[in-house]
Amino acid sequence: MIPQAIELIIVHLIKENYLNEERFARSFARGKFSIKKWGKRRIVAELKQRQVSQFNIKAALTEIDETAYLSTFDELAKKRLSQIKEKNVFKRKRKLADYLIYRGWENELVYAKIRELL
Repeated sequence: MIPQAIELIIVHLIKENYLNEERFARSFARGKFSIKKWGKRRIVAELKQRQVSQFNIKAALTEIDETAYLSTFDELAKKRLSQIKEKNVFKRKRKLADYLIYRGWENELVYAKIRELL
């Protein structure tokens, strides 16, 4: 396409609110939390990778209810712990911590939950 046409189309999409970074960030955060059970750290990292502004990242994190966040974390930790068949307690702790940290949950939450469960 010629550059003038591209500019015209992009301007039209922005005016009609089809291209909206804040809406994308909010929807992304809601979806990744509720469907994939990602923590805030992973969501923030993925949004930064997509070059979303810091303002919109903060707005996106407001979409996650704190009580739902903590209850989802609790369910996820318990479910994963029941799946780990390792006999050695230290290896079980390490596997659970690695899994939860990889999914983007905060270190303080992870280690507090490990102390609680094991």
